[in-house]
Amino acid sequence: MTDRDLSRETLTVWGGEERYLVDRATQVPVVHSVSFGYDDVDEWLDVALGKAEGHIYGRNTNPTVDVFEEKVRLLEGGEAATSASTGMGVISNTLYALLRPGKRVVSVKDTYGGTSKVFTEFLPEYGVEVDLCDTTDFDAIEDEVAAGCDLLYLETPTNPTLKVLDLERLITAGHEHGATVVVDNTFATPINQNPLEMGADLVVHSATKFLGGHADALGGVVVGSRDLIDRIYHYREINGATLHPMAAYLLLRGMKTLHIRVQRQGENAQQIAEYLQSHEKVTTVNYPGLPSHPQHDVAKRQMRGFGGMLSFSVGDDLELVKKLIPNLRLAHAAANLGSVETIVGPPATTSHVEVSAEGRAALGIPEGLVRYSTGIEAVEDLLADLDSALSMI
Repeated sequence: MTDRDLSRETLTVWGGEERYLVDRATQVPVVHSVSFGYDDVDEWLDVALGKAEGHIYGRNTNPTVDVFEEKVRLLEGGEAATSASTGMGVISNTLYALLRPGKRVVSVKDTYGGTSKVFTEFLPEYGVEVDLCDTTDFDAIEDEVAAGCDLLYLETPTNPTLKVLDLERLITAGHEHGATVVVDNTFATPINQNPLEMGADLVVHSATKFLGGHADALGGVVVGSRDLIDRIYHYREINGATLHPMAAYLLLRGMKTLHIRVQRQGENAQQIAEYLQSHEKVTTVNYPGLPSHPQHDVAKRQMRGFGGMLSFSVGDDLELVKKLIPNLRLAHAAANLGSVETIVGPPATTSHVEVSAEGRAALGIPEGLVRYSTGIEAVEDLLADLDSALSMI
């Protein structure tokens, strides 16, 4: 039996690990060595030139990091994968490796705040044209792609408004006009969605979030064709945003329970979204699993589960959010998501902290929005906690 024969559930536990198990160990070791020695210079040269497998220097590759990359590659079904020290590291490396002055990017307004900053601030200074479309106006996205597009960047579900893009439709449009299509799959995870199977060229993850799942390691990973990954890897190895082996180990350890965590988080999020939708003090609930969600049918078609992320509004005023959050006992007020513990926060301090209030308004993100990353706690405890906190505003 090979890795290709295994289910995703089993791959989260076993995928990519057996090659690096040593001395009868059952867990992948953390290899901290910066350099790797060779007695034969010709063999060393072959490894350095990529003609033979092996490692020469930690900024380039590392055994522990290799296992992490291979596990995600197997889960996403790509030819190759490479990593970076953070999610934004891998997103930035991907964009800068594939774009040059004079190229044109089409994306949506609802991307993660750091990604949005790259689009609105850094890439234009680099001579790259960027057009950000209304996220769910698929006709407008297709029109902009048809007007000329070298790279189409999609994120679904979006952070923090949980909008869902029609991947098959937009990927097809991108390829019809020669664009490389990149999809941020962080919220969905490989358990619930696989963009490469729908034709995407690259899929990126902030591994810090659901993949690791324990809020103790930063990392990012991108999966796709060998040719594209080689280009991104080369950019990353020279620019130096290398994933640390200890972080890779922690991410690997977290991924062993990925399918269990994601399933439980999705079940909790569904019940919480339904509860919030009926609450008199909640004005809006954003969760793809609700039939009332504008893209619910799209989500049902392209996702195997709706995920552990949701957001809701208690009005248009950040002051109400400031009153609500301190009264939540079973939620960390923190700038993270995807962990085993529930985490909450407004976009002003989490996803779009780098963006001004005016900028958030322009992106359609209300100041009264609360991003709620559902944990694996007993859902009845989370519902009671929300009920108590909402009663105090």
